[in-house]
Order: sequence, then structure tokens, then C-alpha cells
Amino acid sequence: MSKLSSNEVLQFLLILTILLSVARIMGELFKKIGLPAIIGELLGGIIIGPSFLGSMFPDFFQIFFSDANITDEAKAAVKAITEQFPTLRISSGPAVGFDALTRLSVMLLLFIAGMEVKLENIKTRGKAAAKISFSGIIFPLAIGFSATWFFYDIFFSTPSDNHLAPALFMGTALSITALGVMAKILIDIDMIRTRFGNLMMTAAMIDDIIGWMLFSIVITIADLKAESKFNALTVLSIIAIYTAFITTIGRIYIVNPLFKFANEKLSKPGAELSLAMILCLLSGVFTEWLGIKAIFGAFIMGVAVGNSPYFSEKAKETFHDIVTYVFSPLFFISIGLRVNFVSNFDIGIVVFVLLISVLGKLLGGYIGARLSGFKINKAIAVGFGMNARGSQEIVLGLIALQAKIIDEKIFVGLVVMTFVTILMAGPGIKYFLRRNEIVSGIPQEGLAPSKKLA
Repeated sequence: MSKLSSNEVLQFLLILTILLSVARIMGELFKKIGLPAIIGELLGGIIIGPSFLGSMFPDFFQIFFSDANITDEAKAAVKAITEQFPTLRISSGPAVGFDALTRLSVMLLLFIAGMEVKLENIKTRGKAAAKISFSGIIFPLAIGFSATWFFYDIFFSTPSDNHLAPALFMGTALSITALGVMAKILIDIDMIRTRFGNLMMTAAMIDDIIGWMLFSIVITIADLKAESKFNALTVLSIIAIYTAFITTIGRIYIVNPLFKFANEKLSKPGAELSLAMILCLLSGVFTEWLGIKAIFGAFIMGVAVGNSPYFSEKAKETFHDIVTYVFSPLFFISIGLRVNFVSNFDIGIVVFVLLISVLGKLLGGYIGARLSGFKINKAIAVGFGMNARGSQEIVLGLIALQAKIIDEKIFVGLVVMTFVTILMAGPGIKYFLRRNEIVSGIPQEGLAPSKKLA
């Protein structure tokens, strides 16, 4: 097995230290002003990435963050500096190592996202939540797919006769509501424990599961892993069976007994944490082997593990904190290193992505809420809540970018769309709930479980 040299280890540790420090500082700053840490982490990456630091101080940027593929001018500058500091060398090894770490980070991020899905809530509130979720998926999926299909040649820089994968990707990416962002918004407006809040969370949970199933279809159609030994229909069938199995029978007869044994016979919470990590990795290995990205397997296993009564709350909180404050920031700040957000910012594409995403989700959430019996203003509030995007869209966008389904300008549009919809959600929910209170005469406290939904 090959290994990094001492110089490569030094460079890797420098990369890790700089990125984690900046990510945490920016994340905390944005939390202080009432915004999700993800925005600060992303902006931190943009600031120290090629968009700003790389443009203003290219030589300095290349020393720390580039691999062997650097310009002649940068190589000359690096050579001059390394003559003074012989221990410092530029190598692709640290970059490869950090890429592996960010891939693990996104797997763990999706694992804890899956842990937030409460199957019991889906069972008890499934009917009304399903109407909101299905409507909130169908409309943005249809609008995103149609807009991309018909306007592909205008907004996509790479000519292609096959518009199916990009169109299906855009529809899928725009149809997923961010479960974590939804929870944060409901906590901020003190509605997470109300009937309205529970219904919104349940709808977002269903939305997440369906969205990731759709994404597995996109991956299969795009044939991103040509070496897969299975055809597209076989892969989708296996994934559907695996998802149903691991969240039902597999959870009861495999996941639960494993955690029960870990609790009774092994050290706590270490055994639980190790077991959760192993199950996450094994599920990722399985879906990656099938030809579907490992993050899908991590998400589905997260649903099973998060719903196990033998996975203690203490272990859940510990696992969540490790991922949230270490691995997740590393992933989001690394995005800023991959794309130049300044040179790839196209106002036309940003407006295009923003319009179709907001239109699809607001319309879908509104219609689903009306079908569930909500009055007009409260239904609009639901639309704003379902419109909140987050890490899932960015993860999907990055994978699609690496697979050349989309280009850098579309990816930048997706990131900007994420920022804007996060900022829109909270004020939109509060404004239309207040209007509903004025029109109906029912105070906001009337959203508690003892009152009617509408």
C-alpha cells in the first residue's frame, strides 16, 4: 500500500488546518446573525478558493491548495519559495487524500440526514404530509425538467443531443426540500413542536426519501459507472428492494439486534458509534458497487439506524456533533476550492435556476397544502417552508458537475439558489402565518396539536 511522504503529510495537515479553521469561524459568525452555518462555510471556501484568494494571490494559493496541475508561472514561484523552505513541496498526494476525506464527509453528512427521518411520524401523519410532499416534488420536477429540456442550448455551455440526464437531474435537484434547514427554520420561529411544524418535517422527510430515489435513477440513466455489471433496470430494482428491506425487515432483524448487542455486551457509547460508522460504510460500499453513489447507501442506512430504539440518544448526539462540527464543514468549504464562483457567475443562469426552483416549490407546496385542508395564507407558508434548500442540492450538484451532467455556471446557479431560498423561507413562513392569524382570527398558538390544521 502506497503512503504519503513526510512532505506530503505536512501539506495535507496544512490544508486540513486552514480549511477547518476558516470553515468553523465562518460558520459560527453566520450562526451569530441567525443564518445556517452552511452559508458561512460555503462563503469561507469561496473566499479562500480560486474565486478570491486564488485570483488575488495565485502563487500563495497554488502552494497550499493545488496539485501537480499548476501553471508554469505558479511552478516558478513555488520553486523560488521551496528553495528557501526545502520541506515544502507541491504534490498531488495531499490533494488526493483531502478529496478522499471530503467524500467520506459527504457520506457521513447524508448518513445523519437519514437519521433525521422518523418513520413513525411518516406513518402517523403520512396522508396529509404525503399530499404536500408529492405535490412539492411533482411540480418542481416537471418545471425543472421541462425548462432544462427546452432551453438546454441557451443555458448549458456543452452541446449535447441527449438532454434527458441534465433535465432529469435539474428536476430532481430542485424538488428536494432540505430537512436540516427546515428543522432550523421551525426552531427559530418556535414551531418545531407544533402540529404545523411536525407536518412540515414529515413532508420534508418523505420528500428526502423520494428525492434520493429519483437521484439514483439519474445516476443510472447517465451511466456514470459504465463498469457496472448490471443494467439500469436491474440496478433500480435492486435499489428499490434494498431501500424497502433495510428500512423494515432489515432494520428489525439486523440493525436492531446489532445495536442491542453493542449496548448490552460492549462499551458505550464507543461501540454504538463504531457500529453506526461500519453500517454506514457497508451500505455505501454496496450502492457504490451497484453503480449508484455511496452517499445514497449512507442515507438509507441512516434512516434505519436513526429509527433503531437501541441506538441511544447520547450516541446519536455524539455522532451528529462529530459530523456537524468536523466533517460537514470540511466538505462545504472544499466546494469553494473546486469552482471559481466569480468567473462562472452568470446572472442569466442564476435567475433561470432561481425562477424555476422557487416557482416549482411554492406552487407545489401551496397546492399540496390546499389539498390537505389548509387555508390560503397557511398554504403559502407551507410553500415557503418546502422551498428551503440546503446541503442535498449542493451534494447533488457537485456529483453532477464531476460527472459532466452540468457545467460550472449551472453549479454556481444551484449554490446561489440554495442561499436565496434559505433566506426566503423563515420570513415567508412568519409573514403568511401572521396573515392567516389576522384573516382567520386564530392566534399562532392555535397551531398546537389540540387545534385544527386550517
